[in-house]
Parts: sequence; structure tokens; C-alpha cells
Amino acid sequence: MFLRFLLAAAARSYSIAIALRNFLYSKGWLKTYRANAVVISIGNITVGGTGKTPLVIWLCNTISQISELKSQNYKCAILTRGYKAIKNYKMKTRKYEDEPVILARSCPLAKVIMNPDRVAGAEEAINKFGANVLVMDDGFQHRRLARDLDIVTIDCTRPFGYGKLLPAGLLREPVASLSRAETIVLTRCDKVSQAELAAVEEKLKSVNPNIVIARSIHAPVCAKSLGQKEIGLEELKNKKIFAFCGIGNPQAFLSTIEKMGLNLVGSEIYNDHHHYTDNDITDIYEQACYLGVDLILTTQKDWTKTALLTPQTVNLPGSDQSTVKRNILFAYLVVELKFVAGEDKLTDLIEQALAGRIYGKPKQ
Repeated sequence: MFLRFLLAAAARSYSIAIALRNFLYSKGWLKTYRANAVVISIGNITVGGTGKTPLVIWLCNTISQISELKSQNYKCAILTRGYKAIKNYKMKTRKYEDEPVILARSCPLAKVIMNPDRVAGAEEAINKFGANVLVMDDGFQHRRLARDLDIVTIDCTRPFGYGKLLPAGLLREPVASLSRAETIVLTRCDKVSQAELAAVEEKLKSVNPNIVIARSIHAPVCAKSLGQKEIGLEELKNKKIFAFCGIGNPQAFLSTIEKMGLNLVGSEIYNDHHHYTDNDITDIYEQACYLGVDLILTTQKDWTKTALLTPQTVNLPGSDQSTVKRNILFAYLVVELKFVAGEDKLTDLIEQALAGRIYGKPKQ
């Protein structure tokens, strides 16, 4: 009871701070910076994984196609804060993890700028790389950089953070803040019923009657092992699988595996953005070996941090490190964002945002 009181009090204080900050921005008393480029923000109102990264990838590819169709000079940069990146002061390098690595690999035509100061990141993208389109990853709460379009992702499996602000719930700001957004992309729509989907959309419309809503799913495509060797979905069904992840919504990953009809015999869940060690990998291989699995499967985000780690001695009778590594495949599940409704309306909004700066038309 006392803990609940403390969480409620902390949430109340957080709510006041957020409300004051938003009020100051809405009145113009806190100034925003207008970049000399189109700025499209992708964000959310809850903590945890809502599917922002796949949407950023889709957006960059869509902008590229729009640019090619209209023969424009398209130069896109992705602004990301680089959550939990580690800086090596001796080597003067930074260890890029999670989203920045995936974005760089998945969006080869876009420059990834990692800087918690979005204004400084925008200036670098424009002045150093000549970018004229900026995609701000996780940008809904970063109001200092003005944007031409706000896209917010909402995970249908836990859409409104249990109705409470941090730390009592998962909300980063009140649901009413969605009045600032032009469009909502509902993710993991296949994980809930049609009645639940309708209820989510009804609540969104009550907050913002003019909001454009698109529905999407995270569709498995294949698995990939070292060397980007593909393992087809049908081939996966013939394997005993041990899964692990350290993401914001781990149950979504595990339920995807089960919905695919795969033989999941064990799993391990770590905290979001977990920094893996060789000992973690040793533990995973030990569990996998004990269960007699054929394949260790993880997410692409976790793969970027674990693929090159080496397990220590695996403490199981009759096994050694080389045998375990040779006999158990290690791969990640390739998942793509696919729209099931509203993609055309979302694309229209993107084109309108681009038209304000790139195509020379007045912004609507």
C-alpha cells in the first residue's frame, strides 16, 4: 500500500512537470528550432517497444520511393538519441547498439546521426551531409525541434500504458497529448481482437477527431544466421527452438514465435536494452544444449549485440564449447512492418509534409 502511494505521488509530480512543459511550448514561451529541412517525427506515448524502428525503416524507404518518382534531390538523415550507447573514452569511439545499427544497415541511403540533442543532430545532418529530410526517431516528446509531421506508434497489446503516468504506469505523457499528432500507426494489430481494435480507435478519435489511423502488423519473413544465411519459415518449423530477447515488449516476440507454429522449448528474457556479456551467452548456450535444441533464435536488436560474443566453457557432461557452437544454429527473426489498413492515407500525409519544403508547394 505504501509503495502504491509513493508511485502515485511520483506520477503526480511527473504529470505536473509534463503539463507545465507542454503548456510552455504551446504558448511559445519555450522556443522551438525550425530546421532548414522537412522534419518528420516518429514517437510514442508509452515506454517499451511499440514498433518505432520498423516504422522508421518503412518511412525512409517510402520517402526514397516518393523522391525517385518525383525526381527530387532526396537526402535523408535519421536523428536518434542512441539510447544506452557506451562511449569508450580511451579509444574515442562509441559503441553503437540496438536501433542505430539496425537503421544504418536497413536504410543505406540515409545518414544516421546519433545525438541526444536533436537540434545539434539536425544541424550536423544539414550542414555536414546536406540532408533535406530529417526523420526524428523517438521524437514525440522532443519538442525543441519543430516538425512538419508527427507520427505516433501505439502497440495494440498495451495501448495506453495501463492508464497511468510513469512510474505508476507506462505513459510518458497523458493520452490527451495525442491531440498534437497528425497520425497514429497501430502496431501488432493481429495480436488483439477486432473489438479491442475498435475500442482503441474510438478512444483515439475522442482525443483527436481528425487523426489519421493506420493499422499494421509485424510479419515474420525468415530467420538469418551468421553471414546473413536465410532460414525459411517452413524450415524453422522443423527445429526445436530456444528464444531470448531484451526488448521493451518481450511477450510480443515470444507470441509471434508461437503463432508461427514453431516448436519453442525454452526462453530467456532480459531487461530492455540489456548489454550482453560472454557469460550471458554461455548461460543461453547451456540452457539450449540441456534442452537439446537445434536453433537459438533472437530479435534483430539483440542479434546486433550478441552475434560476435563467445560463450565460455559450457558446463554440461559430454559437451564442449566447440561442439555446442557447431551443433546449435544461432539466428535472428527477420520481421517487417506491413500495413493492413490506412497506408494510403499515411503516405498522403507524408507527401504533404514533403511538399512544404522539397516540392516547392505551400504547406497545407
